[in-house]
Amino acid sequence: MKPTSRELHSFPGLRRLIATLRGPDGCPWDKVQTHQSLRHYLLEESSETLAALDAADAARLCEELGDLLLQVLLHVQIAEEHGDFHMRDVIYGIAGKLVRRHPHVFSGAVAETPDAVVQQWDELKRQERGAESALSGVPETLPSLAYAQAIQRRAGNAGFAFESIDQAWEALEEELEELRRADTPARQREETGDVLFALANLARFLDADAEEALRSTARGFTHLFQRVEEIVKARGLDLRQAEMAQKLALWEEAKGVG
Repeated sequence: MKPTSRELHSFPGLRRLIATLRGPDGCPWDKVQTHQSLRHYLLEESSETLAALDAADAARLCEELGDLLLQVLLHVQIAEEHGDFHMRDVIYGIAGKLVRRHPHVFSGAVAETPDAVVQQWDELKRQERGAESALSGVPETLPSLAYAQAIQRRAGNAGFAFESIDQAWEALEEELEELRRADTPARQREETGDVLFALANLARFLDADAEEALRSTARGFTHLFQRVEEIVKARGLDLRQAEMAQKLALWEEAKGVG
């Protein structure tokens, strides 16, 4: 039976819809999905949600949040079918965590700034982990720069970090020099990683999100390069045959367009 408009506007109605799709008379595709088969879609929908945020497109963000919510509910539905956990367990888990991690709101603790809240959150997380490593739980599936900054922040909160930004600058300069001296592909690859790791650490001292900084620069490069392509096409030029001076001039011209 087709869901009513009222059901389509409610959370319980959405949950029943997903259960129907997974049910005996449901969709052949939905019925065979597993946690593992849905991994790709969860990553894809997360990326599309971030793209909507970056575009500051409210309508698109609304749609992408719905797609992301679908992935969450599919995983919950599969877990319920296998008796692993229920939606109430997911809700209680995050609600309880929010209460525990916000003692400055729900208890007598004090945290008057966003930085103080983050420090308190990390300390409470450390206490909950007990004897585990300070780096436990940081997902290796994070984008590399985000992963680097996450483990650097965790290590710093555990007491292992440079004492000043000058030390972070020195470390980056040392790694750059080692990269210049690397004379084999293996060493060059290793030293490139060290440089990127040191740069991510410096960005952390500068309170810059390295992942977003690079993503923003890459987006800017894409837009400018596409302008260069338009200029080259309009003039019948071959970019591959152009001298470097001409390429640089085209780049500067593209920067002045728009």
